[in-house]
Amino acid sequence: MATLLETWRTQAYGNGLSKADQEKLWQEYFALEKGFYEEVLKDPSHVFEGTVKELADHFHIDVFHFTGVLDGIDESLKGYHNPIDSMDENTQVKIEIDPEKLYYNMVEAKASWLYGLPEWNSILTEDKRNELYRKQKASGTIRREGKKIYPNDQCPCGSGKKYKKCHMRIDQENELKAMAAEAQQ
Repeated sequence: MATLLETWRTQAYGNGLSKADQEKLWQEYFALEKGFYEEVLKDPSHVFEGTVKELADHFHIDVFHFTGVLDGIDESLKGYHNPIDSMDENTQVKIEIDPEKLYYNMVEAKASWLYGLPEWNSILTEDKRNELYRKQKASGTIRREGKKIYPNDQCPCGSGKKYKKCHMRIDQENELKAMAAEAQQ
């Protein structure tokens, strides 16, 4: 029997679904993920603990999509990793974010709809966010979850608009701001 993570990754990244169903899955996921981070970032020092099912219910996300959230956030936690490879609905997990790691990883994933959330304004100063942005861009490492987003693709934020008509300009503006700030130093 496949683990929660294997099921998530097969459908989200593999051949588990048709292209249209896979795209629908990602649109649903991005909307749920945004709501998750809006709540977590309201109080970044809060530690969420419970079973996978309990936390999924708390965040109003089904276990399948919540598995993707846990997979995505695992590298942004304070000094530990949840047992995502082997977890089931009853596995105890903990979400205690490291805000700087989380912001950096959101930039790395090119998730402007997440690193651009207004909640960041009260967590990290604009200077710190710019520093983390520049640091990630200078690292040269780009980790992409899923396929590359092209201008005519649907925007991953879930708006239903094409990327070029939605977040592409915001992403480009953020990159230009970071480059300008870097040039001033």
